[in-house]
Amino acid sequence: MPLDLRKAIIAALFFIPVPTWANSVQRCTDESGNLTFTTLGCPPGHDIQLHQAYNTPPGTIAPGPAPPAPGAKTGSSHELVIVGQRDDGCGNVLSAEQRRKAIINYQTPAGMTKRDVESLLGRPDKVVSRNGEVKYVYEEKKGKSRQVSFDEHGCVKGRIQKQER
Repeated sequence: MPLDLRKAIIAALFFIPVPTWANSVQRCTDESGNLTFTTLGCPPGHDIQLHQAYNTPPGTIAPGPAPPAPGAKTGSSHELVIVGQRDDGCGNVLSAEQRRKAIINYQTPAGMTKRDVESLLGRPDKVVSRNGEVKYVYEEKKGKSRQVSFDEHGCVKGRIQKQER
């Protein structure tokens, strides 16, 4: 077989689509009827059902869910439980919407993190640390400065204070 033909065959092998495989997911149900889906295995005392998870290739139109059978219950009496939520380290005082609005309005309300303040104002010109309290100082034009005070957890204690020098 000539060398050019071999190179062409090897190059063509790179363009052969690779099949995607389904993943096994375990559905765990405890005595109270609470559900957990996992790939790591169910805890002892849970009922286990195996499900095959398959992601359709991009561009594929998957059929929607089947309509409920006549006379079948459509609602669930179980309460939705949120397992995890974002913890910003400042007690989640500000919601994501409040945080965005404060940044847009160039404000630093109590509950913002150091990271939020640096995202808004940039790196401070000076950092002052006294008795566990940290202050970021931002030098501005015409002899003015802005200070942002943080508590021991790195959370804003109050709004930006303008000072004359």
